[in-house]
Amino acid sequence: MLADSREIIREVSTASNLDEALAIFATRVKDYLPIDAFAIYLIGAEAGQYVLKASDTARPEAKGQVCSGAEAGLMGLVSKHRELVFLNNASAHPRYAPAAETGGQPFDTFLGILLIHHHQVLGVLVVWKRVCHQFEKNELSFLVSIAAQFAKAVYDASNVDPVVELVHNEAGKNTYIQGIQAASGVAIGTATLIDRLAKLESVPDRRAEDINAQEVAFRAAVLAIQAELGASSERLNGVVPKEVCELFEVYIMLLGDDSLVADTLTRIRAGNWAPGSWRDTISEHAQAFDRMEDPYLRARGEDIRELGTRVLIQLQLGFKASRLYPERCILVGDAVSIQDIALVPTGRLAGVVSAEGSAFSHIAVLSNALGIPAVVSLSSPPVCIVEGATVAVDGDNARIYVNPSLALLNSLKEQIEPQIALSPAQIKDRDLPAQTLDGVRLPLHANIGLDSDIDPARNSEAEGVGLYRTEYQFLSRDIFPGEEEQYQCYRRLLEGFAPRSVTIRTLDVGGDKTLSYFPMEEDNPFLGVRGIRFSLAYPQIFMIQLRALLRANAGLENLQILFPMVAKVMEVDEALGLLARAHRELLEEGQPAAKPKVGVMIEVPSAVFLTKSFATRVDFLSIGTNDLTQYILAADRTNARVMTANDALHPAVLNAISMIIRDAHAQDTSVTVCGEVAGDPAGAVLLLGIGVDALSMNLANFERVKLVIRAFTLKRARALANQALRQEDERLVRGLLNNALKGSGVKKHRSSLDARTGSDAGAFAG
Repeated sequence: MLADSREIIREVSTASNLDEALAIFATRVKDYLPIDAFAIYLIGAEAGQYVLKASDTARPEAKGQVCSGAEAGLMGLVSKHRELVFLNNASAHPRYAPAAETGGQPFDTFLGILLIHHHQVLGVLVVWKRVCHQFEKNELSFLVSIAAQFAKAVYDASNVDPVVELVHNEAGKNTYIQGIQAASGVAIGTATLIDRLAKLESVPDRRAEDINAQEVAFRAAVLAIQAELGASSERLNGVVPKEVCELFEVYIMLLGDDSLVADTLTRIRAGNWAPGSWRDTISEHAQAFDRMEDPYLRARGEDIRELGTRVLIQLQLGFKASRLYPERCILVGDAVSIQDIALVPTGRLAGVVSAEGSAFSHIAVLSNALGIPAVVSLSSPPVCIVEGATVAVDGDNARIYVNPSLALLNSLKEQIEPQIALSPAQIKDRDLPAQTLDGVRLPLHANIGLDSDIDPARNSEAEGVGLYRTEYQFLSRDIFPGEEEQYQCYRRLLEGFAPRSVTIRTLDVGGDKTLSYFPMEEDNPFLGVRGIRFSLAYPQIFMIQLRALLRANAGLENLQILFPMVAKVMEVDEALGLLARAHRELLEEGQPAAKPKVGVMIEVPSAVFLTKSFATRVDFLSIGTNDLTQYILAADRTNARVMTANDALHPAVLNAISMIIRDAHAQDTSVTVCGEVAGDPAGAVLLLGIGVDALSMNLANFERVKLVIRAFTLKRARALANQALRQEDERLVRGLLNNALKGSGVKKHRSSLDARTGSDAGAFAG
């Protein structure tokens, strides 16, 4: 029955709107189960309401009927208990009443299952039998399984119509898609969809600018795959069983089907580009096979889809290089990657919209660093129809507007102006250092990663660079950068900031930062070959970077090297050994080189307990709170479902930071915090009180953090930190901080940490 449920859900997923999806589902379920009536109720506009949306037995006029309160009957019982309800003698139950979905006819066996997705109750699936009859175990399993799958389909399909309304801006409405803030600010631009062409269902529609070019590209892709399949068949002939080689012949035969090619060409000539036309053709032909009774023929549907993916990948090779980006580009995708952002020409990226991701993902970090508004974890998935539309990204309220009205556009443009109103006294003091009321100075450093960050950071009040992310230099290329290229980059950076210190983190890839030219398949990349593990696993790559760094430091000596994702003392020793070897080799070659200060990032739980050992080996420590938080709380920072669980103000995280600082200071080793919490005004005050030696953050946060630091004494910050460390819940910590900042007289402003974690308390910042 598992295959049957998948078949039903696959058909449902082809529906163009919610009503069509409901109708397909209600009709198809009865084909697989011995039931007499089936219905779907969805939650209505008001609390306690249930609306009959689909039924195979109800009278036509019953559709849309609303039940609420006591009238909800047995459905209300399902919702009340939030679990499956089975009644073998339903007519005897106090809540029983002739139901609309049965046409008022008496039915005696009732089964109700909640439709829930993302903890949200969407409705109730109702099954009836005329007589008292137990359900078989496999029947119950089938219904529970398909209800869970259908709940997601309802969730997705219910967002299609609102998005269509968004795109067409019907009746002048300014409807929005709600998401989660990844980076604040407001931007207006042209939607540019990320092409996930290797996934058929994710291919967007796009107007064919040059129909002839689209036809040529499509025919070339088909011929290339035909040739590839033929070559594979010949190469494997006699090596593998005959039936395996015959699979290639099946694919070649299917690709030679005139209707596949002709139907696609017809769609291209109608105006859609080749990938979108191919997607529709494959979907149509595959579904035809899916509906066949014969199992062998039905399996050909999967062959069609596999073939479609092969051609799609080939098409991608031709379109990727020719991609054009608008002047004000809003990147939109299911899962926008760092590589996607890096490919946009400098100065053109205005905003980022990603259906997936969280406020603590690397997309959020990069967007904040670039000063680009970003919204992630959308309530409605970005669909193909927003390609080329005017899109407004309101990062402050985590909203996306598609084709907004002129009045809204004007309103949003006003918000694009500087969003922090400073008092005359604050304006006068804005160039002063981050120094407490009792004269304690807290150095503020800049987090940067792109060449475009260097000039703003150099001209800012930053006392140096606390984190330079070298991975962006690697991610934006098709091959590994060589030693000379890396040297030139690092030298420009060090010269630009001399004599101020520059902390350069060695290559930190893995997790959600993957190199397209060096793919690594891992079941759990966040617990895989990341950071220093990658560098030590591939020392030839690591040595090139170390040599470039040491050469760049010659004569300037303002470099600090930072090793990321260290979990073992042995890793530090090995990395230091390679650094010493690189320095020795350069001197032997007669090349100028200078040893730098060396630090370790504390980002994993094991490193917290090894702080003393690390502190005896290196010059400084840097706490990466983004990763440290996700690993301590076991909450993936790129997973929106557990975003509220990923909170850097959690007492466990705060106590870990306190432990690191205590153990490091015992060895006279300094500690910097370079995670997102350092750039949050409330978090900055807390870190000051815990005893951090410096903070490193995105330039956009400097002014707010500085103003808050200048509103506190160190004594008060320490008292606040001691209170926070004794709390048992992050909400209590946040409330404590909010009250403290409010009492300091700093202007009320929503904290980025509050916005990201869904807190309604609000924080106070400058």
